[in-house]
Amino acid sequence: MKKLLEILVCFVHPPAVVLAWINLAGRSDLGGGRKLVWAVFLLVPVVPFIYVLAGGDLW
Repeated sequence: MKKLLEILVCFVHPPAVVLAWINLAGRSDLGGGRKLVWAVFLLVPVVPFIYVLAGGDLW
């Protein structure tokens, strides 16, 4: 079960980034610089990093 969740995280991250980029493109309350910063930040897979830093005992 644990491996299944790990694989799921790997496959869910890329579509989530694309959907977040689409959302960012449509937002009018953020300036161009802020959108760029958010777009770059979204590339960093935070959840897998936390998993590795927790020693693999996240779930």
